[in-house]
Amino acid sequence: MAALRKAPFVAGNWKMHATASEARELVSAVLKAAPGVAGAQLLLIPPFTALAEAARLLRGTDVALGGQNLFWEDRGAFTGEISGPMLRDAGCSYVLIGHSERRQYFGETDGTVNRRLRAALKAGLAPIVCIGETLEEREAGETTRKLDRQIEAGLEGLAADEAGAALLAYEPVWAIGTGRTATPEQAGEVHAHIRKRLEERYGNGPASCAIILYGGSVKPANSYALFKEKDIDGFLVGGASLDADMFIGIAREALRADREKK
Repeated sequence: MAALRKAPFVAGNWKMHATASEARELVSAVLKAAPGVAGAQLLLIPPFTALAEAARLLRGTDVALGGQNLFWEDRGAFTGEISGPMLRDAGCSYVLIGHSERRQYFGETDGTVNRRLRAALKAGLAPIVCIGETLEEREAGETTRKLDRQIEAGLEGLAADEAGAALLAYEPVWAIGTGRTATPEQAGEVHAHIRKRLEERYGNGPASCAIILYGGSVKPANSYALFKEKDIDGFLVGGASLDADMFIGIAREALRADREKK
């Protein structure tokens, strides 16, 4: 299981981008710049076909590797799927679960999120569980109700130590890939609500130690103000993670904000 540490945590979800050769260039650029943000935890999440090349380059470094999804069985007749043990064997220590695009396009539900989460923990992977509301739900005042349902069902049956091995990523669906970002105040308010729900479920200790990321059009220009919010522990970065300078820039701004928070 990946050792979770309370430091600015910056994860780059490449989504369906980067061939193996393109991954080589991007990983190399990130590694070249990484010493400048040594206090941050960096995580790269390339597509499955680029995992081997990324793992080769990241071996022996402090930059972690993650998968974009996993199935809940270890093996079997599940064409097109990939298991937790396969991700571990490929060099991954983290895995994304329940990303809004998986929910929107591929039928992911809170119930399957829970099954995938359990499979990740069983395989020794640290799951990053994505939650978030649509624009319609936000405008209808349903944000907290939607998040409460996703947390309740997604973490169902997990003990405090199991939940402590997972990260949560709040991604307002209306801010993903749209260029529209939640204001720091909006994001901070939601993150505080999520931490409160974790405290109600698992107690103050596990809730205060929980790593809660923000995702949704994060860039160097807005990451400082977002990270200044008390309950934001890092970012799940989409498009900006495909540019090493922007990705490292986000980490640099998060570190600057973190120093001022303490």
